[in-house]
Amino acid sequence: MNNKSSRERVMFQIECITCGQKYSSDMTSYVCKSCGDLLDIRYNLQDIAERLPNPDWASRPLGVWKYLELLPIQDPTEIVSLKEGGTSLHHCQKLGSRLGLEKLFVKNEGENPTGSFKDRGMTVGVTKARKIGAKAVICASTGNTASSLAAYAARAGIQCVVVIPEGKIALGKLAQAMMYGAKVVSMKGNFDQALELVMESCDQLGFYLLNSINPYRIEGQKTAAFEVCEQLGSPPDTLIIPVGNAGNISAYWKGFNEFFSVGLNQSLPRMIGIQAFGASPIVDAYKKDSDVIKPVDTPETVATAIRIGKPVSWKKALRAIHESKGMAESVTDDEILFAQKLLAREEGLFVEPASAASIAGLIKLKDLGEIDAEERVVCVTTGHGLKDPETAIKSCEEILVIEKSVEELARSLKIPIRISAAQA
Repeated sequence: MNNKSSRERVMFQIECITCGQKYSSDMTSYVCKSCGDLLDIRYNLQDIAERLPNPDWASRPLGVWKYLELLPIQDPTEIVSLKEGGTSLHHCQKLGSRLGLEKLFVKNEGENPTGSFKDRGMTVGVTKARKIGAKAVICASTGNTASSLAAYAARAGIQCVVVIPEGKIALGKLAQAMMYGAKVVSMKGNFDQALELVMESCDQLGFYLLNSINPYRIEGQKTAAFEVCEQLGSPPDTLIIPVGNAGNISAYWKGFNEFFSVGLNQSLPRMIGIQAFGASPIVDAYKKDSDVIKPVDTPETVATAIRIGKPVSWKKALRAIHESKGMAESVTDDEILFAQKLLAREEGLFVEPASAASIAGLIKLKDLGEIDAEERVVCVTTGHGLKDPETAIKSCEEILVIEKSVEELARSLKIPIRISAAQA
């Protein structure tokens, strides 16, 4: 198949999620000029359904750019890629048995090039940035967005600036951003204040913004939902996902819906969003049956990647939850750290605390009777555990210290020394 000629016929437009104002595909604003709300990329899905090259598509390897026909990049030769996507879907039999769930799966996004799901969005977002001739890209970040944007900007040859809340970023993520050559700026305040500064700088300094408010980011992230459907053969009954700035839950729901609309899905999952107890405005709105959130001024949680009190995609997230007949729940830091160790020790999957929120949420909801034993459940883990090794070490047992003797080793491990036949 000639991908380029096929893509040239794919039309999409940008549309406001609230007032419906439509914009052409070459528009580069991040919010609606009429009402100020978020934008979404919409395709002619009926046209795509008629032209999907099923035999050819099925033979392509998993990865973000497998799904060219459902992405807003016209020319595949323009793509900025680090071979992102195609992450594993693990059937967690040991953990599932412990929880009474035979069909429990984990989508491990820590396998992406920089160790988090952000790479899916950055390959599309940075491709767009280079296409429009952006001289510099910028983001506000608690860590993963910064490291991912820095890597893809380096790949594209574009200057990168990241603004981080002072003292609020895990060192593993900071090291990545710095090593990739980003200009790192630390500012007093939290993530939400950093994002406000970054958005102002785009207007005044000419940066191209690549936080999840940029709709091109969401397009890359939605491909994880496509992969889940292909890996399982059909959508799961329930998808449980950590929620911070709320772009990812929105992206998954968009992906499931687009696959459904073009005839590649016959059903849709319910979406369950999990937030940390100290940063849970979406959960609070859901439980109060409110259609607006009340921002958390000083969000606090050990899960730095979801330590966000004013998520920009809250409206999309609430829609995903309600439209899917899903729900939202919060978990404590203790529950998150317990789930992080449990997943590592039962399944050999080391994820960062924010990622473990989905497992913590699953445990809580199973105890509350909200998850049936027969359900096919996918938990999304969003980032690798080495993103935040300091937190992992603090939550584990102390390192045993001994001198050089077998006796001391045995004593420290509380096991007997075997006596050989010769010694006897």
